This record gives sequence, structure tokens and C-alpha cells, in this order.
Amino acid sequence: MLQASSTLYPARPRTVSIWLFAVAALIVLMVMVGGITRLTESGLSITQWKPISGIIPPLTQEQWLAEFANYQRIPEYQLLNKGMTLAGFKAIFFWEYLHRLLGRVIGMAFALPLIWFAMRKRIPAGYGWRLTALLALGGLQGAIGWWMVASGLSVRTDVSHIRLAVHLVTALVILSGIIWTAMDLRAVARHRLSTPARFTPLAATALLLLFVQIVFGAFTAGLDAGYAFASWPLMGDTLFPAGVPMTTPAWTNAVDNPVVVQFIHRWFAFVATAGLLTLAWRAASAGARRSAYAVIALVIFQILLGIFTLLSGVQIDIAVAHQVNAALLLIAATSAAHAIGKRAL
Repeated sequence: MLQASSTLYPARPRTVSIWLFAVAALIVLMVMVGGITRLTESGLSITQWKPISGIIPPLTQEQWLAEFANYQRIPEYQLLNKGMTLAGFKAIFFWEYLHRLLGRVIGMAFALPLIWFAMRKRIPAGYGWRLTALLALGGLQGAIGWWMVASGLSVRTDVSHIRLAVHLVTALVILSGIIWTAMDLRAVARHRLSTPARFTPLAATALLLLFVQIVFGAFTAGLDAGYAFASWPLMGDTLFPAGVPMTTPAWTNAVDNPVVVQFIHRWFAFVATAGLLTLAWRAASAGARRSAYAVIALVIFQILLGIFTLLSGVQIDIAVAHQVNAALLLIAATSAAHAIGKRAL
């Protein structure tokens, strides 16, 4: 366990919180790059996991050809991209490489300052274990990322949408945990409060609804379900199209059937919105009007972006904005949840 502060080396909760907010910004950037990687179908362009040596991209023609040869062995190339040029491969390689590089940058941006703060005993008492847990979860996220990629290297022509959802949700759990911890530390710096904010039932419900909606968003992306119907509010001419083939057991349609997944993602959004608006109302009552207004504005914008994503035929810039806004909405919701958690003390 990392050491907390002592009277000899006074804690710096404000400094630690600023660092955590900076890491959170990097994670939002990571979500954006990850969205582009998925939408450009670049995620399988790097077929090996090299946590250390992989930081160096191909530098010579021979190295590029070797990477391309590895890609040519997997089903995605053989069934979907046969005949791709080296220049085309370099284009998709760029996004996956940038995604992995940014993951390494975030890991160092978290681990190195954390070690320094621990050695200087700048971490307030009681927070060392939480920061250590976030670091461990970040390391696990790297392994989950490879677990996701590996699902598309032998039989499938894409990654498992379930593993994609696990990868995204883990990233956003880390993001939410970092924001909550940073806000606890900011409260320590301002008010010298030693008790962290409570995680209230309302906060848990609202954030759970948001995470369920994010899971179905990941399923929608992983199954290319957004392309199923480019209309709203109807799917074609009806609320739910007739004659859609269904699988058994019935519940598997909510996970594996692109049409059902798109339908759920469309309409569960309003269930999540109800929870988030309730959270915003309580946050405003607790005096956190900025967080409340941010939740309201971002949830409305998120619904509009979702509709525009469908109507545009999943245009990349709109779809990426939809994913990034989800991360920003999570930050605002976490802030609002923290505000009512402080009031509950």
C-alpha cells in the first residue's frame, strides 16, 4: 500500500486533485481516439501485444511489410479487406497505434506522479489505497484491451461486442472513480473534511442507468447496429420492424441481435435521462447548480447527437462526438452525485 501523508510532509490534496483532473482529461481523449479507432475499423491492424517494445512503430519499409503480413493472416483482411494496399494499411494502423500509445501515456501519467506523491507523502490519509486501486484497474484495462483485440484475430472479422463493452465500461469506471476521488480531495483542500462523500442510493441508481445505456451503446457500435435503420423515431415505417429474425433463448436478442440492440439503445436513453434529471434536480437542491445544469445540457445534447448519428448513417464525426459527450455526461453526473453525497454527510 502506498504511504499517506504525515505531519513532517504535509499533504497536498489540491495538487493531487489537479493531477487527477488532468488524467481524467487524457481519458476523455482516449475515449475519442478509441471511438475513431472503432468507426474506422482500425482496431485489428496491430495483431500482437507488445506492452514495452510496441511503443516504437514500424520505421523501415521491411518493418511495415512485416506488420502488414501479420494483418494479412487474420480473417478481417482475408474476408473483408483483401487487396488493401500498404498505404491503406498504414491509415488504419495509425489509429490503433495512437490508441495504444495514448494508453501507455495515461499509464505513465498516473503511475509516475502517484509514486512521487507517495514518496513525498503528499497523499492525504485514507486516499493511498483508493489511488492504488485505480492504478491497478488501469493496468487491468490494458489487459482487457488485448483480450478484446484477440477476439477478432482467429475466427471473427471483428472484435467481440461484449468484450468491447467491457473495455469501454472499464475505462469509464476508472474515469468516474478518478473524478469522484479528485472531488473528495478538493473538498479536503477547501474545507478540511476528512470524511469522503457518500454514494447515495439515488446516485447509484442514476449512474447505473447511465452505465446500462453506455453498455448498449457499445453493443450498438460493436454489432454495427447503428447502420440497421437510419431513421428516427420509427425504425423504417414502424416503431419496431416486423419480420426480424429472433434467436432463442429470447434474452440473447438484447445482446446479439443488431435490430433489438438498436431499439433498446434508442428508448432506454429516456429511462437513463429520467434518472439523470432526477439526479440533477437533487444536485441543484444541494447547491451544486453548475453540475446540475451541466447534466441537463449534456443529456439533451447526447440525445440529439444519438438521433443525428442515426440520421447521418453513422457519420464518423457525429458518432465520435456522441461517444465523447457520453464521457462528459458521466463526469457531470459523477460531480452531481458527489454533491448530493456531501450533503448526505
